[in-house]
Amino acid sequence: MQCLFRGPEVGEPSALPVCRIALFLPSLAGGGAERAAINLAAGIAARGYSVDLVLARAEGAYLGQVHPSVRVVDLGASRPLTAVPALSRYLRAERPGALLSILTGANIAAQLAVRLARSSTRCVVCEQCTLSVDLANSSWSNRMVVLALLRYFYPRAHAVVAISHGVADDLARIIDLRRESISVVYNPIVSSDLARLSREAVSHRWLQGGGPPVIVGAGRLARQKDFGNLIRAFSQLRKRQTARLIILGEGEGRADLEQLCRVLGVADDVDLPGFVANPHAFFSRAALFALSSRWEGLANVVVEALAAGVPVVSTDCPSGPKEILDGGKYGQLVPVEDSNALAEAMSRVLTGNFVATNPEESVRLFDVETIVDRYLELLVGDRVGTIA
Repeated sequence: MQCLFRGPEVGEPSALPVCRIALFLPSLAGGGAERAAINLAAGIAARGYSVDLVLARAEGAYLGQVHPSVRVVDLGASRPLTAVPALSRYLRAERPGALLSILTGANIAAQLAVRLARSSTRCVVCEQCTLSVDLANSSWSNRMVVLALLRYFYPRAHAVVAISHGVADDLARIIDLRRESISVVYNPIVSSDLARLSREAVSHRWLQGGGPPVIVGAGRLARQKDFGNLIRAFSQLRKRQTARLIILGEGEGRADLEQLCRVLGVADDVDLPGFVANPHAFFSRAALFALSSRWEGLANVVVEALAAGVPVVSTDCPSGPKEILDGGKYGQLVPVEDSNALAEAMSRVLTGNFVATNPEESVRLFDVETIVDRYLELLVGDRVGTIA
């Protein structure tokens, strides 16, 4: 186990005589769960708590964005389950008052490590995905093993968190957990920094003003996000009106998406610039944000787009978009894998034939300070609050 310095070295006493809170994740790869963890860690540290961001492997696009008040602990493992011995040693050495694990594999590993360490640390698990759909896309053997582990460990956690009501309902059903035992806590997404980030300059040539309207999508280039559906919908849209499409993110599906653009004849109007550190500057300059996912846990990017003031069109996938958009009040919802419906919805926005209700009420639900309060209630109970 090694420490990447973001505060006192592992083994040193904290500068503040307060409860230490640890967040455990596989890494800081560029996903919504990782971005939310960084926001949560910074928010808890701002209340005066000592915070460790404990990673199976300290790597990923977001590593450089961790707040200086948060200490990063690298367990040097390839994945969460191989990190169990190192995490157990960390728990014995540091004795955090609470441990929040995030993502399914990390949740299982955290429960194992707590037992191996014989630790009294309060352990809270956070489920970030619509598990039934996620597991349906894995092998039968993996599905059976994961379900067995979750059915054993989740009821034994001090608290179980789901990031949307849809995720909570799904989790309760597939692992036979009482629904009322699951706390729904949205991801911490909206902070005072978002307005500043939205105003930052962006160098992309299509976003300098004066050109055709630009549609933006964002996420990992993988089957889950179904950007092929978005590109097919965009191809249909282009037959009616001029527009451009930017898809932010990186992943194993890049080559297939680029080939699809060439086959459909839209390669000159679709750009895949890869991962960008500040997508908010892209969102705020877009004419439309489109989510094409087959499934989600929450769809953080939809909240970020609403906060940036851009119209949203989203698939009505499990889970998250319907909750965020309040059934279509704050943006259009279309069926999953229906490129015709997606093209029609995008066209309605670009031609001014759909105007959503002001989403301020929805955006407030994802305020970082509000979410930090909720997590502190679960992690430290009646000690919640700011430490002077």
